[in-house]
Amino acid sequence: MCLCAVSVQTRGEGAAAAHVLRAGAAPRLRGCGQQVPTATAGSPGQPRLLLPFAPDPDPVPVPAPPRDASGSSERWQRIRALPGGRPVPRPVATRLRHPPSRCGGPGGGPAPGELRRLPLPRHPRRREAGVRRPPPRAAHHPAGPLHPHPRRRGAAHRLGALPLRLAGHHLAVRASRRGGGSGGLRAEVRGRGWRRRAGASRPAAPLLDPPGQDPPPRRAPPRPLLLREAVGQPRAQPPHPGRRYGAGGGGGALRHPPAARRVPAAASLPGPPARRQAGGGRRGGLCRPQPHAGDAAAAAGPPGQQVHRPPGLQPWALVGILGGDQGSTAEEKRDYHGNGTTGLAVARRDFLTYDGTRFTVTAFSGWIKGVPHNGFKVEVSKGIILHLVDEVTSWLPGDRIVVASTDYSMHQAEEFNLLPCPECKSNQVKIDGSPLYLHIGEVIDGVDMRAEVGLLTRNILIQGEMEDSCYGQNQCQFFSFDTFGGHIKILRNFRSVHMSGVELKNMGQQILGSYPVHFHLAEDVDERGGYERPTYLDNLSIHHCFSRCVAIHGTHGLLVKDTIGYDTLGHCFFLEDGTEQRNTFYHNLGLLTRSGTILPSDRNEAMCLAIRSHVYGNYVPVPSTDCMAVSTFWIANPNNNLIENAAAGAQDVGIWYIFHRVPTGQSEGQYPEGQAEHTPLGVFYNNRVHSNFKAGLFIGKGVKTMRASAEDPREYLTVDNARFRPHQDADPEKPRVPAVIDGLIAFKNNDHGAWARGGDIIFRNSGFSDNGIGLTLASDGTFPTDEGSSLEVTRSVFVGESSNFGSQGGQNSYWGKGANGEYRTLPRNKTFPIRGFQIYDGPVRMAKCTFKKFTPTVDRYSSAIGFFMKNSWQISPQNNVSQILMEKSVGLKVFFGRSGEWFGNNDNDGDKMSVFHDLDGSVTGYPDTFIGRADNYLLRHPGCLTVPRWNGVMCTGKFAQLYIQARRPENLTLSIARAAYHSHPLRLQGVNRGAPYQQYQPVVMLEQAYIIRWDGRAPEDVILYPINFNRGDWLRVALCYPREAVFQVVADIYQRRTGTVHSVKHYLAAASRASALNGTGQRLFFFDRASGYLFVHLQAHEARKGHSYCSQQGCERIKITAHMYPGDSWSCDPNPFPQRPVSAQRPVSQHLAGGCQVCGAPQLAITSTPSVKYVRIQIQSLSRADVQNRSTSAFIKVNDTVFLFDSRGIFFLVLDACSGAVVSRWHFDTVTGENAASAVADYVLTVIKERSLVLVCSRDIAEVVGSSEMSVFTRLGSAKPIVFHKEGSFAMLGYKGQAKPSWIKVLNHAGYQKAASLQHYVPLRLKEYQCPADADESLKFAFSQNRWEHISAEPAAPRD
Repeated sequence: MCLCAVSVQTRGEGAAAAHVLRAGAAPRLRGCGQQVPTATAGSPGQPRLLLPFAPDPDPVPVPAPPRDASGSSERWQRIRALPGGRPVPRPVATRLRHPPSRCGGPGGGPAPGELRRLPLPRHPRRREAGVRRPPPRAAHHPAGPLHPHPRRRGAAHRLGALPLRLAGHHLAVRASRRGGGSGGLRAEVRGRGWRRRAGASRPAAPLLDPPGQDPPPRRAPPRPLLLREAVGQPRAQPPHPGRRYGAGGGGGALRHPPAARRVPAAASLPGPPARRQAGGGRRGGLCRPQPHAGDAAAAAGPPGQQVHRPPGLQPWALVGILGGDQGSTAEEKRDYHGNGTTGLAVARRDFLTYDGTRFTVTAFSGWIKGVPHNGFKVEVSKGIILHLVDEVTSWLPGDRIVVASTDYSMHQAEEFNLLPCPECKSNQVKIDGSPLYLHIGEVIDGVDMRAEVGLLTRNILIQGEMEDSCYGQNQCQFFSFDTFGGHIKILRNFRSVHMSGVELKNMGQQILGSYPVHFHLAEDVDERGGYERPTYLDNLSIHHCFSRCVAIHGTHGLLVKDTIGYDTLGHCFFLEDGTEQRNTFYHNLGLLTRSGTILPSDRNEAMCLAIRSHVYGNYVPVPSTDCMAVSTFWIANPNNNLIENAAAGAQDVGIWYIFHRVPTGQSEGQYPEGQAEHTPLGVFYNNRVHSNFKAGLFIGKGVKTMRASAEDPREYLTVDNARFRPHQDADPEKPRVPAVIDGLIAFKNNDHGAWARGGDIIFRNSGFSDNGIGLTLASDGTFPTDEGSSLEVTRSVFVGESSNFGSQGGQNSYWGKGANGEYRTLPRNKTFPIRGFQIYDGPVRMAKCTFKKFTPTVDRYSSAIGFFMKNSWQISPQNNVSQILMEKSVGLKVFFGRSGEWFGNNDNDGDKMSVFHDLDGSVTGYPDTFIGRADNYLLRHPGCLTVPRWNGVMCTGKFAQLYIQARRPENLTLSIARAAYHSHPLRLQGVNRGAPYQQYQPVVMLEQAYIIRWDGRAPEDVILYPINFNRGDWLRVALCYPREAVFQVVADIYQRRTGTVHSVKHYLAAASRASALNGTGQRLFFFDRASGYLFVHLQAHEARKGHSYCSQQGCERIKITAHMYPGDSWSCDPNPFPQRPVSAQRPVSQHLAGGCQVCGAPQLAITSTPSVKYVRIQIQSLSRADVQNRSTSAFIKVNDTVFLFDSRGIFFLVLDACSGAVVSRWHFDTVTGENAASAVADYVLTVIKERSLVLVCSRDIAEVVGSSEMSVFTRLGSAKPIVFHKEGSFAMLGYKGQAKPSWIKVLNHAGYQKAASLQHYVPLRLKEYQCPADADESLKFAFSQNRWEHISAEPAAPRD
């Protein structure tokens, strides 16, 4: 379906929307009423829909309307904010500018007597569109009354320049088949009291060209892009350009990091102390109050010139540069008048940073009716230019964009209008206004955190007309604004639907089935459904809407591409019943996804508790488990494709794979129970999730598929339990099919970067940064519900606290000190224990991963590897790690928790049993080592090493699990101890309180003796499963019973999939304990009535494969049935086994691992552009003060190669921008004087070649004598000449070449400032470098070199 442009509005009381849709694969309009021939289906040469991996064909040329003086054809108003902080769109009339009239009557409208009909062009197969509506009301047009006319086949309405007004309750456009065919398209826009306006200011370009027509230059689709350079406020200063600071007397200093010069800005209102207000501008570190305003002025004046503080009550303002000349100071004074009103003294000065940003500092001071007013203002001059990754020449002045948050709060997304920018490059735009928040535009610590930028403006606008506030039965208890918008519904049997270049605003309703774009039970819409041009939605902008973005219901094979969903209610990209398959979401952006009311999973806490009309009886929902799941991508069937999408901020989850045990809604009965949970995953590649509260990616859970009842009073479709177990053909009897999550980037999610529950899920090539918990792998799990599946993460990067410090505001709740002492935004809570990789259940595996910046603080723990807190479930000893790289910035590698906040008592069964296996020693330093909790004596032996900071212990040995089921009673606490440490028993509560049986799953050391007791009389039925036992592994077990008990002991093999039992063998009573435990293969037990212990030998006789808990024949087990009499005593001795010295397994201390050359992620950076290679640059300069304080050497680090500088001066290191190879390095021992400037200029201009990355570092810069301005640095990308500071420091990341990349950075610090330091990931072989084709081989060579080098005049001590 294509939408055509015509303006419509309603008239008359109670009139609903009249709308115009264009149906079928009919000719598209060109200009005014003209038609473009289109090939019929199946005709030779007709283009086919291209897959998202291939470039789109060029469009049909469309004449653009003339623009106004600003270059914009449309003006958009800002949305207004209602109470509660939610931005809500206001109804805005679209301003259209049309070309000179070429059609019809005066002004371009239809001449009197012409056909007044909607555009209904012919179709080659005689399929025509008709307008059906209720009895006609008056329809008005500026050229005269519009009367209904009989339909004339083949007639096309010629659109006029003025709006067409239609009135009526409902209009529907239908395309029906001639000749008795059935079906057709039915696209509906329904509404009450809303208006949809479609303006053709810039006609949409079709995706496919008509055959035989040369493709013209096309306008690039307004796809969501990525920032190349951070925008918004620096971390500490100034926080909010454009805002005013201060209201009282005093002075301050502004610092702009790129300029590295102090900018005093003084505003004084001297007078009686009672009238003076100190500190007029400390906010965000912008201003620093002075004891007297004159102090700042004196410092700011020219050398040798004293600037005196004005006397009396005289207002005074000054802006200058410390140490600057007289021309650098702006000053104004006002005389004080007795009436108490003076007007404002205003001092204003413009500044230019080294990176080319111009900003204005204004100081103001004055009296108004006896009240002092003074302060400072900092604002960017002439707009801010955004540097984007891709070309955006099609984005025009007046267009509106949204820049996504790159912090924890999704509410830091910001909208801007574009300004004319003749100086912008093809990948740059200029925005109107200043960002309130920091938006990152670079790769930080190896993870791509560049903000997405989406264009909201489209050629065709469809919008609802909204009331000023909520009304009627529209859930007004939750929304103060009108939520009754329009909607578009597409039903089955249409001929073709292709929607492109459409903007939808104020669409959707808080009613089931009323969404901005809704495919309703359309079934197969690709080749399987007979469509030669498969159905797609391309390049849509859906924003400020009231119910979802795109709803796909009972529809398969749809392509949703380059579409933005912004500021919407409820799940945004939504699969409804669980049957939807083969749909592809490609390169879409969803952000600011808020809670809605329609489904329980849409609702927030307040909605969940208040909406109870569909629960049974008086049931009160539990919000955290029944609701609170609103997601940007709600994927109800795994067989769908997600490629290069971004979920950039949802109230709960970015991407959620949810599982319907059976189809729901109108799709009931379409597949058997459990099929969705076993369906293999479609393609998941290169997706981004950030700024979400609950999780970036969530795999697991399901929805309740039964109506509310007394047995389960929860509402239908409430969030429920389900687990993902993919198998071939969705058949659990067939082999497993791993689900691959490839290229996930998850950062700044409050709780989880990603959570996966299920079997055989593999994460690879992924990056996790600044999440509360980076990644939790929860295996399908708890025995005996699964055959022993596993999860894995490999080739990935984990960062605890990156250099993305964030910014306050936008509902970021927590702001505190980071590990490096600087303030930053924090996840969840200031005390929340941060974990990179969290182990839950198992088995899970981690290999070839890199960890950075996990360091505890006084407020919180932060560890690279941790465990699920307050865990009642089992932990598998098969959890293992290998080839792990822990960088030096990791202060806590592993942490098992401690009693206190967040961890509770830290004594649940899973807390005590936490364990993993370090296969190669890359974490512990000791290969083949198991790491458990320090107080777990089931694992200990004398050869173990305790690590107090981890609350852990490292042991060698063989470990498995003993799974114990107990019945009659089911509520006992089990005590288990190893005989060698019988005085240190472990007490387990079990995990199934109130269930038909209780289960306990201790981790045990094999070939040892264990003692089991209870806190009451022993259960009548006990079953022992040796799980994770290989053939021949054994345990000796003693169980405490009343001394008069009589036993029946049976061994069998239980096949869980079929529920059958085979190989039943009865145990016989042995004459002695030794004969029962000798391990000869006889099935014997011994009950010692003197001690009250039953002794059995537990051994695995069948082979186990892979990660299965049991053998392929089933699970071996021993069933013990005890017949006991009431009143029997069950007191047992502490240790029934003979006392023997504890023997050590292999001592850990003898097996220290060597260095690992292949550990860590192979990629230097995980980015959304995996084809681009990066080089990691670190520059550390030293000032005179650093040298006097005996700081270490200045250095430049390129990837893992460090160049040390131990002598004074500045140092140049030059890299080839195409390969990353070092091609030149040079040292200048002085930076002052004409000779030094000439030498530096000669080196830069003659030695350094084009297409070079230039790294500059300084150490102990000497006294600055005379003029030291060096203009040659402008050749390396500085916006102005460099003036070195006396005893200061300097660092630069520059480029010599024809281009000026956005990553150029200059730091020029004075002596009192912290030494200049840069860290950056620089992309290689960018198109703008114009690299030769043979650069690939040298690139491979450059990345294979890792080494240390000294550039010094004297020996230097080796570095760590």
